[in-house]
Amino acid sequence: MLEMSGVAKRYRTATVETRALEGVNLSVLEGEFVAIVGPSGSGKTTFLNVAGLLESFDEGTYELDGDDVSKLNDSKRSRLRNQKIGFIFQNFNLIPDLSVFDNIDVPLRYRRFPARERKDRIQNALDRVGLLGRIHHLPGQLSGGQQQRVAIARALVGEPRLLLADEPTGNLDSKTAEGVFDLLLELHSSGSTILMVTHEDSLASHTTRSIHIRDGFFESE
Repeated sequence: MLEMSGVAKRYRTATVETRALEGVNLSVLEGEFVAIVGPSGSGKTTFLNVAGLLESFDEGTYELDGDDVSKLNDSKRSRLRNQKIGFIFQNFNLIPDLSVFDNIDVPLRYRRFPARERKDRIQNALDRVGLLGRIHHLPGQLSGGQQQRVAIARALVGEPRLLLADEPTGNLDSKTAEGVFDLLLELHSSGSTILMVTHEDSLASHTTRSIHIRDGFFESE
């Protein structure tokens, strides 16, 4: 599903070069649930942005589902990202003045799905996360846990090959976080491939495997 070899990412200013990732080697098989664990500033989010084709990288190779990412221009990378990757963000990233239905509809409109198919996909995705009854609510009318479930439904609706989760329980209380993580485990058990970054070893211990990152280096696997 995902194959990285020697991937490096650096940020440069006129006087300073910061190594955000260095020599990352990673293989993720279809159906795995892999946790990338590390403290704040370790390079977790940079790694996820590179994996999700939101940022380019400076060295190495990266293949996503058989496509060599390094050989694609921006337009083709965007198309690949929209077709094969679903994102779950810590801050939900829902549009506040759009209903639950319309928030989930955004990526489907971008891919030009017919209206009937979009409606069916949205209803199915909301049913999977247990929020079909909130389809016409605004994000502000939902709890934090419900908003994260909407964000998960939005990630699922396009049937992506890979789910990327960036601290998906980070803004939730412990009980709500447990429910959201249980949903991710359920999605994994049904066949979803998930790559999650977190600072919580307790979550990582329930995934297929965990890898620690520090100062841009993968320490163990």
